[in-house]
Amino acid sequence: MSIRERLSGNEAVAIAMRQINPDVMPAFPITPSTEIPQYFSSFVANGLVDTEFVTVESEHSAMSAAIGAEAAGARTLTATSSCGLALMWEELYVAASNRLPIALALVNRALSGPININADHSDSMGARDSGWIQIYSENNQEAYDNFVQAYRIAEHADVRLPIMICQDGFITSHAVENINLLEDDIVKNFVGEYEPENYLLNNKTSMAVGPYATPAFYMEAKRAQSQGMNNAKQVILDVAKEFKTISGREYGLFEEYKLDDAETAIVILSSAAGTAKDAIDKLRSEGKKVGLLKIRVFRPFPAEEIAQALKNCKAIAVMDRSEGFNSQGGPVCAEVKSGLYNIDEKPLVVNYVYGLGGRDVKVESIEEVYAALDKIVADKTVGEGYRYLSIRE
Repeated sequence: MSIRERLSGNEAVAIAMRQINPDVMPAFPITPSTEIPQYFSSFVANGLVDTEFVTVESEHSAMSAAIGAEAAGARTLTATSSCGLALMWEELYVAASNRLPIALALVNRALSGPININADHSDSMGARDSGWIQIYSENNQEAYDNFVQAYRIAEHADVRLPIMICQDGFITSHAVENINLLEDDIVKNFVGEYEPENYLLNNKTSMAVGPYATPAFYMEAKRAQSQGMNNAKQVILDVAKEFKTISGREYGLFEEYKLDDAETAIVILSSAAGTAKDAIDKLRSEGKKVGLLKIRVFRPFPAEEIAQALKNCKAIAVMDRSEGFNSQGGPVCAEVKSGLYNIDEKPLVVNYVYGLGGRDVKVESIEEVYAALDKIVADKTVGEGYRYLSIRE
């Protein structure tokens, strides 16, 4: 039986953490993720969890402590945003290369400068190649559901990689929505107990964590790490299928919205997908065949599946809430184009950079994108393939 609640995205994630009852949470506050450890510390203080809450002096220390705790055999999580993730940079790679299934609640925020505390994806996109699984959330319900599924994915024997669950700062993290929570015992049984195979406090087996790797071993370690990421794709689908049996809510690698007969489509991540859906409903009522592909799982990137889902479209707009600074566009578009490369019939592709630093994304803004796609279809050429949306040039 689900529990109906009105919660912000931050509080919803904190409740998921409470229901999981991790062993250790090291954390350092940074806007807009501060509320997550704040809520969770109250659960610790009130005896609602058995977690060791570690107050540290920086985000680098938070991830360092998480690595130490996870390597010792403790289920560990933390939360951060923006510059906090950047300060963890070195340790993100260490966590992934040591195959430590740490869970991170990332509340997406623009990465300075100029200094800005609002939503874009420059923090997580900057870490896209660090070896962490990345799952993005459109709304508060998805942020909660994704975090409940996180450990089942990360701790799987075929994966053993850290995972970050992303949501947009202030847009979902602080906005309050009606959501359905699962009962505590259902989450507890779904997530299960953490049973690491190898860990430092296991006195029956000696092991080293983070040893120096010479050229004779380094590539094999990276290949094994890459295989874990490849395996995560099927594990994510398997966990989602089981999650549906306890929640009634269905998740995949991405969501298709009115895409079956769409002639033009937008590819997008996170909260702006909701705005796009409203625009699609409006345009559909006018007889336009428009659709949406919302990427949920960015790492591992489901290139082949996305290519198949988009192959019948005449033109698509890939939306990036971060700048790639490569004169060609953003990282999401680069990944989508790479996936489309190997299919014979492919749509024309235009890239939009949008919503940087929290710039509003309105229904009218999305309608402009679909109008541009109509022109691309009519002209049979993309023209300017790398554009900014809603900007004063």
